[in-house]
Amino acid sequence: MVLTESTTLAQGASAADFTLPDTRNQKHVSLADFSDKPLLVVFMCNHCPYVVHLLSALTDTADELAAQGIATVAISANDVVAYPQDGPEKMAELAQTHGFNFPYCYDETQTVARAYGAVCTPDIFLFDANHRLYYQGQFDDTRPGQGQAHGKSVRLAAANLLEGKDPAQHSAPSVGCSIKWKS
Repeated sequence: MVLTESTTLAQGASAADFTLPDTRNQKHVSLADFSDKPLLVVFMCNHCPYVVHLLSALTDTADELAAQGIATVAISANDVVAYPQDGPEKMAELAQTHGFNFPYCYDETQTVARAYGAVCTPDIFLFDANHRLYYQGQFDDTRPGQGQAHGKSVRLAAANLLEGKDPAQHSAPSVGCSIKWKS
């Protein structure tokens, strides 16, 4: 496991357009499906211990955000030849097991991950209703084996967004496993 920190997308940057299959039902999901709605985009995978650590809290946080009008979409871009446990069928199983009420999309070409500048799992981006970057950073300050995940950092950013506050100038980067890029 190689620890990787997220890089910084410029605050206010536009969300990259995408159309990807949701592994839960094979329907295509696109950025346009979330027009005029804030959006949490989480690049993740099935096997990363950092993602596994926060799965339950992510599901709870996404449900709470949905009740406040913020949508969530998770995207996996890992190379499934090298990491078959991150393939679409296993993604669908994970989504069902954890009760995802949000899309879990497969970025087979890795184009979307590259467009967002995602480098690790999890890599977290919160966009406002105009799909301008409001927050990029950690889910919370816990790590595997160091307390139970709670999503405080994302929840605080979402609350500030909904209250109309200016985005924080600095946030702690997300940390996790590197995205498994194709050769």
